[in-house]
Amino acid sequence: MAQINVKLQPQYVKLKPQLQQALSELKLQLSDEQQLQLLYYLQQLLFWNKAYNLTAIKDDQQALIKHIFDSLSIVPFLPAGDLLDIGTGAGLPAVMVAICQPQRAVTALDSNQKKIRFIKQVASELGLKNLTPVASRIEAHAGTYQVITSRAFASLVDFVTHSQSKLADNGIICAMKGVEPVDEIQALQNEWQINTQVLTVPELHESRHLIYLQR
Repeated sequence: MAQINVKLQPQYVKLKPQLQQALSELKLQLSDEQQLQLLYYLQQLLFWNKAYNLTAIKDDQQALIKHIFDSLSIVPFLPAGDLLDIGTGAGLPAVMVAICQPQRAVTALDSNQKKIRFIKQVASELGLKNLTPVASRIEAHAGTYQVITSRAFASLVDFVTHSQSKLADNGIICAMKGVEPVDEIQALQNEWQINTQVLTVPELHESRHLIYLQR
């Protein structure tokens, strides 16, 4: 990994012990440089947010937990392969995955040009060569992927409907959900093999699940 030259403001340096504790709980072993990348992403997210409206969360502590830790929680449970993150917004979880797994090719897809511009800038500053930000609607995007993620879709059925044409043979859809959507899972069970992973997000006392769907 090439050395990156970015500077953290003191308020973000102070978050490092909290990040390290979360990484320990999630059993993620990241280098000092990867930890710096995560905190710099958070810093830039909240800086750009003033002009670009990237997130409703403006507090650095809350954003660390609800964006960074939440996105990191899926990393140990992702299957191998090229990954497409649909409706990535400001790059969640795409940027987190790209930082944690530099060997994995990650495509961050969103129709919002401003959000993709932010991801391009922060990816460039962090030297994330494995991350490809794309401004497009899913219907207009070409290509197939082994892994498709999203934390943006309210409906599991909608997510599957929009993403299935981009799924490679033997590929897996990984939907990030809060409460397990039991009714929607039942509606999809005839066509999909479905498994659920309960997630524990450090410092977040809310239900989180990762739903795996395979044809």
